Amino acid sequence: MKTNPGRFFEDYRLGETIRHATPRTVTTGDVALYTALYGPRFAVQSSDAFAQGIGYPRSPLDDLLTFHVVFGKTVPDISLNALANLGYAEGGFRRPVYPGETLSTVSEVIGLKESSNRQTGVVYVRSTGSDAKGETVLSYCRWVLVRKRDPQAAIAEEHVPSFAKVVDPADLAGALPPLDVSAYDLDLAGSPHRFSDYAVGEKIDHVDGMTVEEAEHQIATRLYQNTAKVHFDALSCKETRFGRRLIYGGHVISLARALSFNGLANAFAIAGINAGRHVAPLFAGDTVYAWSEVLDTAETGRGDVGLLRLRTVATKNQPCAAHPGREGDGYHPSVILDLDYWAFMPK
Repeated sequence: MKTNPGRFFEDYRLGETIRHATPRTVTTGDVALYTALYGPRFAVQSSDAFAQGIGYPRSPLDDLLTFHVVFGKTVPDISLNALANLGYAEGGFRRPVYPGETLSTVSEVIGLKESSNRQTGVVYVRSTGSDAKGETVLSYCRWVLVRKRDPQAAIAEEHVPSFAKVVDPADLAGALPPLDVSAYDLDLAGSPHRFSDYAVGEKIDHVDGMTVEEAEHQIATRLYQNTAKVHFDALSCKETRFGRRLIYGGHVISLARALSFNGLANAFAIAGINAGRHVAPLFAGDTVYAWSEVLDTAETGRGDVGLLRLRTVATKNQPCAAHPGREGDGYHPSVILDLDYWAFMPK
């Protein structure tokens, strides 16, 4: 058999390492298309002159573009036959990525748990994205619900891994290259608010909304070479419980990050992902809104940059003035994403 139907749950083994095809060289064309899809306005990623003014050699890729390219490599081997991408943990952006860099991904299977209905199971992986020199640019854990090929197939070994609730900020501070953030121009960045202007417990409604079109979410997923059937194959999606194509969860993350500019314009780089959950699906025609809460702050060991721990919640068809989120044991019905992450902010 020459074609690849993708892995099913019973095909995974604890501890196995999977080298993913295909290495991908990212270009300024990818950056332009990413900007066209989401409209992010963060100055460091938008202007070579601004980035060079604080010590970058040029504008780095948006951290989430790096994430999506690294993630996309894993899909044919991890989630081609997945029903849902369930969550993220222990994510760390280790160094900036610039146009012209080639990225590749390796994953380790760190957990397996069969569902009680024996139709599916959860696969836990730790994925690592590297540059052409083999240096790590990003690592993260995620877990996905994957179909079984044969409901009666026996599972050799199961294990549910535990994850740190919060990535230690001391492990993230070294991700920035040598910079002089004292030269950071607040006017050009679009906001007067620095690290010290944010208080733990503060909630920020990002106000703006963005409606998702069918074509753009499919273009985005193709940009990342994400081949998951649930995003493209309308015929096979008719057999799922939703009956239509799902929007890639990472598309929602990028939308929420872009919307967060209005209130967090100076959170100029994502340092790490503590936890993330796709609470509910998003479909074409829905409008995405977002709000954020400051969960914590941390020092970086340098006087010009601090770390904000942020929780960004995205909703569909529901503005966020009331900060919809958890309600008892569940979520407000509008919530589609709950993401906990660290971001760098100038002091």
